[in-house]
Amino acid sequence: MNAPQEIQLARVGAGDTVTLEIDGIAVSVPAGTPLLRAAVAAGVMIPKLCDSQELKPFGSCRLCLVEVEGRKGYPSSCTTPAEAGMKVRTQSPQLAKLRRNVMELYISDHPLDCLTCAANGDCELQDMAGVVGLREVRYGTSDANPGENHFTEAPKDDSNPYFSYDPAKCIVCNRCVRACEETQGTFALTITGRGFGSRVTAGQGESFMASDCVSCGACVKACPTATLVEKTVIDMGQAERSVATTCAYCGVGCGFRAEVKGNQVVRMVPADEGRANEGHACVKGRFAWGYATHPDRITKPMIREKISDPWREVSWEEALSHAASEFRRIQAKYGTNSIGAIVSSRCTNEEDYLVQKLVRAAFGNNNVDTCARVCHSPTGYGLKQTLGESAGTQTFKSVEQADVIVVIGANPSDAHPVFASRLKRRVREGAQLIVIDPRAIDLVSSPHVRAAHHLQLRPGTNVAVLSAMAHVIVSEGLVDEAFVAERCEAKAFADWREFAARAENSPEALEAASGVPAAAVRAAARLYATGGNAAIYYGLGVTEHSQGSTAVIAIANLAMATGNVGREGVGVNPLRGQNNVQGSCDMGSFPHELPGYRHVSDTATRELFERDWGVQIQSEPGLRIPNMLDAALDGSFMGLYCQGEDPAQSDPDTHHVTAALSAMECVVVQDLFLNETAKYAHVFLPGASFLEKDGTFTNAERRISRVRRVMPPLAGKADWETTLALAKALGYAMHYEHPGQIMDEIARLTPTFAGVSYAKLDIHGSLQWPCNEAAPEGTPTMHVDGFVRGKGRFLITQYVPTDEKITRRFPLLLTTGRVLSQYNVGAQTRRTANTDFYAADLLEIHPHDAEERGIREGDRVAVESRVGRTLLPATVTERVAPGVVYTTFHFPESGANVITTENSDWATNCPEYKVTAVQVSRSGGA
Repeated sequence: MNAPQEIQLARVGAGDTVTLEIDGIAVSVPAGTPLLRAAVAAGVMIPKLCDSQELKPFGSCRLCLVEVEGRKGYPSSCTTPAEAGMKVRTQSPQLAKLRRNVMELYISDHPLDCLTCAANGDCELQDMAGVVGLREVRYGTSDANPGENHFTEAPKDDSNPYFSYDPAKCIVCNRCVRACEETQGTFALTITGRGFGSRVTAGQGESFMASDCVSCGACVKACPTATLVEKTVIDMGQAERSVATTCAYCGVGCGFRAEVKGNQVVRMVPADEGRANEGHACVKGRFAWGYATHPDRITKPMIREKISDPWREVSWEEALSHAASEFRRIQAKYGTNSIGAIVSSRCTNEEDYLVQKLVRAAFGNNNVDTCARVCHSPTGYGLKQTLGESAGTQTFKSVEQADVIVVIGANPSDAHPVFASRLKRRVREGAQLIVIDPRAIDLVSSPHVRAAHHLQLRPGTNVAVLSAMAHVIVSEGLVDEAFVAERCEAKAFADWREFAARAENSPEALEAASGVPAAAVRAAARLYATGGNAAIYYGLGVTEHSQGSTAVIAIANLAMATGNVGREGVGVNPLRGQNNVQGSCDMGSFPHELPGYRHVSDTATRELFERDWGVQIQSEPGLRIPNMLDAALDGSFMGLYCQGEDPAQSDPDTHHVTAALSAMECVVVQDLFLNETAKYAHVFLPGASFLEKDGTFTNAERRISRVRRVMPPLAGKADWETTLALAKALGYAMHYEHPGQIMDEIARLTPTFAGVSYAKLDIHGSLQWPCNEAAPEGTPTMHVDGFVRGKGRFLITQYVPTDEKITRRFPLLLTTGRVLSQYNVGAQTRRTANTDFYAADLLEIHPHDAEERGIREGDRVAVESRVGRTLLPATVTERVAPGVVYTTFHFPESGANVITTENSDWATNCPEYKVTAVQVSRSGGA
């Protein structure tokens, strides 16, 4: 039997501390702490069933009854607040009798099939029956049908691919319903019926799959019995051990406990101690990990002479030797700068660090770039220029202190769902929400959450709307003058104030460009400036534009002008798309920067790395990915090492990408599966999933968290070991026995990581950089007393319309995004049951535009831009405005990036994925 679950103290307000006695033990807790949690502080465990540390007290099970001196009756300890001087007794003959009687009633209506139950040994009902000493059940049983439940004949609901619902085992404790409401915020579950007929119901009496359930697993985790249980547990039985690790999906960075039997993962359980998620998860991290052992995994190295040849399996030694010799041959023929590498935001910090080190030390150039540049490089540039550090300012938890929340160019419900649950909880508590997005995302209107303002702008006009908001704040006297005077550069602010106040930047002047009514912009600006703590959260809908860097700067300007930087509940917060976008940037994966965002032209920085690595480093920046592709077509860039990336699917203008890859003489792909880029590869090196390696990820809040090996690498090597072997084959040996030693080197050479080590991460669970002598336990909130750059710098953000304009031939604007169940290019999620939720990319089109073109729901349509054409099934919806169409890019068959153009951000070359002029027409499938 498992020990009763430990309960943590409730997160109550910063009120007075009270002292009381529990079973004669004096304990001091914040006033209002439930007695059940106060008892834990006293080292006393009280039996319970309906209570959970993650949920509000409910008081339905009546198992946690106590006696309070001077009071009549037996109050439930979970709902009774602690008061000064209380004397509480948790054990007495009468309490023992009451608890046994309560438990007897539960068991009388519960199947007694413990030995064959999937939750045997992991069942709180079973545990509590033992704790209260229940030995017999007098009610509701017979010799013929002992322990039969009145819902025995009710069918199980196995509609969800990941968990099963058995009403016969339900004790109606309400924990699943409360988890859906309080933790997830979907409100998909309810209790129907009354009295003995009460039962948990999904939706309006629907199956789980047909309801609004988003399969986050909060209900499964909350269930104290086997009513809701993972199908993997049913199939495989209970785990033998657990390993603490970090999710490898989005930039939230949820902590998990991988429960394992032998080398097989039984289930992934969100860790209560995970700072980013505090015990919650989404459908991807919770359930979609089966790709790690999918039959499509490539576990043997392969080579071929030409991309038209079949693959040939070889040994690791032959594959690495062949790759190294080809790279050296190309450099001898075309020059040192003729090869380079792409670093992945799905790999660990240590792996990304090694690849950029390999490029600079073994290749002898700076031709290294990362997929992070095609999503969030404008964040790095814009925040570095204004605030002095190229990362977000807050923790995710900080949103709980926000009074006004601005979400611009992001769809947290789909792309960052665990953070979205925190955000929605805060909105339900009274925070005001402003959504700036071309689509009516779920946050605009969903159960118990409605945006105060939805500024439904035209794609490509973020800067226009942000400039209009700045105009309102300046012209209406809403600037926090004291903050600006103390914290910001006076001259830069004066220039910005004059710019923002110009009539050309007024909401009225920019209304025609943005499509947002001036009155709506004015109301949103006033709310942001005067509504209390105001926080801005943004995503790829801000950065993936020709003015992506300008928009990031404009956001920072607004935050500084209103004093919304440097404390809890405010800030500028980029929502990173992939699990290690932040980390891949931190590790020096750009051609112009060494680890820690230090330019390669800086002599002192370069010499620091040269001494440590024993090589000379070029002082000029190398090639970005677009430059590599152009150079390949010019015949001067002929070799590429691509670790964990799929530019043939994920990068814009697919025809251009594939033509460049075809022109190269040696493309080395290191990945889990034969992706689209591997079609153009000459060497394939098997990759390792996050379950097969040690290392760290850094999430969107700068939180460095450990990734721990759960099972041996299926191909025999973790990714970091493969890079070491390739470097050795190239003649540059790197000597590490464990990724922890790589982190030690990172810390030694990178000031913001100076205090980071695996030992410290094991103690604290995670650390937020900067972590150094000045901040030995990390930095949750940035820019508290001053900006990293000293004084905050305002910059002019002139709105410049994108070159990608609608025409008679291409009258619609295409923008792109993600869905909840799929992830990025879908390499992982497409190989799980998540395809049951979303099996193909769709094109969203407004009813007006659909009617004009004779398009009906489900029709296959052709989408054509000036660079390409693809086919997609259409869905007719008012989520998009007239003139705008939308799709996702999770499936290679859709070829969404066949039609995106080469337009990019002026400062960073981040592609303009979010604005493509297209025409849409019905297609017969050709």
